[in-house]
Amino acid sequence: MALPTSSVITLNVNGEPRTLPVDHRTTLLDALRERLDLTGTKKGCDHGQCGACTVLLDGRRAVSCLHLAVAAEGREITTVEGLADGGRLHPVQQAFLDLDGYQCGYCTPGQICSAVGVLREHAEGWPSAVTGDLRPEAGPPELTPEEIRERMSGNLCRCGAYNAIVEAVAHAADSTSAAPAADTEEAVA
Repeated sequence: MALPTSSVITLNVNGEPRTLPVDHRTTLLDALRERLDLTGTKKGCDHGQCGACTVLLDGRRAVSCLHLAVAAEGREITTVEGLADGGRLHPVQQAFLDLDGYQCGYCTPGQICSAVGVLREHAEGWPSAVTGDLRPEAGPPELTPEEIRERMSGNLCRCGAYNAIVEAVAHAADSTSAAPAADTEEAVA
């Protein structure tokens, strides 16, 4: 008796349940882009090496090209399309816009999702490979440019906009406790 090769699954994407049939070999990236028309998440290397397909799974960064869609059932998936709050950009999105944290823009959705994850990890006290003092009494690491570069190192930018990306992440870190970002209609005008 042959085992089934497809299933009907329900993915919780950007706060909404989305039911779809998928082949068991379908990656989360392909399900998001090809089945749910959420094309903000980009296909870059398809090997988990560039970060263009980064989304948040249960609030943690994940390269969606390496996750099977069936394995994401029951988890909260957030794509770049789900970060804004109605007409207000997420502070990271606003910082990338304000500080030109992009050039061609292809890697930007993955960079933004990764930056959101980075800021959560930092706020929770997660160290990185360059965190100097790991003693609990040292407190959370300072979010220096070196620290940001290390934490964002899983996301490549072929245009080389790294300095602007680091500045945008630092700005977003400073503004996450400040007032919410501007209305998107005002930001574009």
